[in-house]
Amino acid sequence: MISKMRVIFICLALVCLSACTGGYSFTGGDVGDAKTVSVANFPNYAELFQPNLSLTFSESLRNIFVQQTRLTLVTFEGDLHFEGEILKYYVEPINAQADAQVAQNRLTITVNVRFTNRTDETKDFEKSFTRFADFPGNSNLIDVEEELIQQINTQLSEDILNAAIANW
Repeated sequence: MISKMRVIFICLALVCLSACTGGYSFTGGDVGDAKTVSVANFPNYAELFQPNLSLTFSESLRNIFVQQTRLTLVTFEGDLHFEGEILKYYVEPINAQADAQVAQNRLTITVNVRFTNRTDETKDFEKSFTRFADFPGNSNLIDVEEELIQQINTQLSEDILNAAIANW
């Protein structure tokens, strides 16, 4: 009798859990009725050109949606679709020392994103996102650039994910 009650309880719990998942993702965002996501390549129009930035940013955005939602990645015309361009990529000194040496530099990346939600047009947007990472003034950008770009791309991708499905 007890084992029968356990089976019934477990079955009811599973039914309740599966009914509650709806359109929510692991991030707590709501993808609604969307089942697919597509991300076009973001061309790099920044004055200071970094050759791999277009590819690494586009891949970072694709990866976050695959890893943190239940959406399936498609090449074109996903229920949720992202396109845009990289507008800025620049380095600037942010901290000077008494001897006129730069103590820290800042790498900044700005992307413009056009988001289309084919299941709910009221959630469409076009918006710019900017993130940066600081590095020591005595470091050569070439030595730290790949790591900084990865860090910034991750932050930008999280911001875009939140804007699209968490309504931030």
